[in-house]
Amino acid sequence: MLKLNSVMMGTKRPQALATFYEKVLEKPADLVNSESSFFSWRLGSVSLYVLEHSEMEGKTKDPGRVMFNFETTQVKEEFERIRTLGGLVIREPYEVEAGWFATMADPDGNYFQLVSPFPVE
Repeated sequence: MLKLNSVMMGTKRPQALATFYEKVLEKPADLVNSESSFFSWRLGSVSLYVLEHSEMEGKTKDPGRVMFNFETTQVKEEFERIRTLGGLVIREPYEVEAGWFATMADPDGNYFQLVSPFPVE
């Protein structure tokens, strides 16, 4: 069985994205390379990477194509906190049968969601 190991985000502005995610995650990167063009956070069993990529120009062109989710029991509160950090609002918190969701974007326009923990069956 395959397991998700990491999510990588390429950018021409790795320091700007790293600064944003350090605030969102409320912790410094676990790993930074000496040129500050690579940052990594260990989040449970998955790592989030921000790295410099020479072919990534400007804002993402299809921001909703791939999204990652940050699980929290406080979707509304985290939404407000991240909004004040510069997170762009894509969709305000809303409730569905599975729980609460909110969609935001980082400074490069990459979408991410805040989600309630899914019930374990």
